[in-house]
Amino acid sequence: MIGSLPKEILDSLLETMPLEFSVLDANDKVLVWNKHETRIFKRPVGVVGRDVRNCHPKKSLDKVEKILNEMKEGKRDKARFWIDLEKNNEKRKILIEYYALRDENGKYLGCLEATQDITEIQTLKGEKRLLD
Repeated sequence: MIGSLPKEILDSLLETMPLEFSVLDANDKVLVWNKHETRIFKRPVGVVGRDVRNCHPKKSLDKVEKILNEMKEGKRDKARFWIDLEKNNEKRKILIEYYALRDENGKYLGCLEATQDITEIQTLKGEKRLLD
């Protein structure tokens, strides 16, 4: 990153950006997440510091473990998938992406899980210019 941000601006940025994220360390422990009150996939505060396997439904756990293991082994840097979810009797398209976090030498540091409701994005047509 070029430049630096004061903590209050960084905190605000992480809560304002249009996606929610979770960060795991190299041992699959949950370090942090944003948008606690408005998350698509809510989790209790007590999950911080615990194994990520406690945050996922059993039906998807083997896939999460495979992604994380492949990232640790250097076989994968990213995983992207999307699901249909019903929220308030409305169908939503949810994009979920996992990114390996690595140091400058390629050592695995952990994983970023980013989730975004892309329902409205999928409806965009043509173009809309700044201030149109």
